[in-house]
Amino acid sequence: MRTVFWHQNHIRMIDQRRIPWELALVDLYDFHAVAEAIQNMTVRGAPAIGATAAFGMALAAQNSTAATIEALCVDLIEAASVLKAARPTAVNLAWGVDRVLGVNGKPDLNTPELLRAAMLNEAQTIADEDVAINQRMGRIGSTLINDGDTILHHCNTGALAAVDYGTALGVIRAAHEQGKQFHVLLDETRPRLQGARLSAWELEQLGVSYDIIPDTAAGFYMRRGEIKLVLVGADRIAANGDFANKIGTYQIAVLAKENDIPFYTVAPTSTIDLALESGDDIPIEERDKSEVIAPFGNAIVPSHFRARNPAFDVTPYRYLTGIVTENGIAHPAFDESLRHTVTRERV
Repeated sequence: MRTVFWHQNHIRMIDQRRIPWELALVDLYDFHAVAEAIQNMTVRGAPAIGATAAFGMALAAQNSTAATIEALCVDLIEAASVLKAARPTAVNLAWGVDRVLGVNGKPDLNTPELLRAAMLNEAQTIADEDVAINQRMGRIGSTLINDGDTILHHCNTGALAAVDYGTALGVIRAAHEQGKQFHVLLDETRPRLQGARLSAWELEQLGVSYDIIPDTAAGFYMRRGEIKLVLVGADRIAANGDFANKIGTYQIAVLAKENDIPFYTVAPTSTIDLALESGDDIPIEERDKSEVIAPFGNAIVPSHFRARNPAFDVTPYRYLTGIVTENGIAHPAFDESLRHTVTRERV
């Protein structure tokens, strides 16, 4: 089952807030509901958000009662603004919106009906491409994994974070499907526990050997020499190789560097934002303090206690061994290799 898909003229998706306790689906019937689902993390993960936003634009076009192209475009611009504001860090969100919106203006799409159909087709193409891209990244990245390795993974980057298959966990999945024998340590990834809830659930389905560890335990296992490779995802990669990922990634990268452990991020080229010179320009989402003091509604401290909750951090390029994409693995110097990776032919 795909994380998000078009179903009977609306959007259907897995509710990631309810995993691992229940595999439940939710139906979304207008673009405001799509934006809310992105914001409240019913759907999460940069590629999945991009595909969801693309379907959200197609849904906005379907629901618009506009009788002319001009009137339809007014409605679409409103929908694009609402969707783009749902979460600021993941570049795939705006990318998905703009790609679907970009079909407007083609000379053969001269009626609202034709434009609506073309936008839905483009959204479906984005979803289908995401699966194929992730499978290519998995094949490319699996060469980094050897029999007997223990791999550290942070957050969730599997099928749930994409339309299907996954990015960093997709690499792990591909290596498993090739018959390689290895073990995965999953950071719990506070405060929303994407590693403990989602990544562990996915590896359970696949039959991959794993252990959940506290976020604070990564250095312990690195110093003991148990971890041979670190694989993480990315929500936005700047032109110099700096990248934003789930909070806690930066400290893992520093520890990996200190312990001479290869550290890779895995992301499609749609996550690379060549317009940003460095990670200093990446907007970082700050979420409500309730996720820290009362995770999933269960209070661990009094509600009046103060807390801060950045959802992402930025890892400087100097801590990266490489960036795995569907077009190959980019290595330093990233300001050159990333531009080449984005424009080169797929391998």
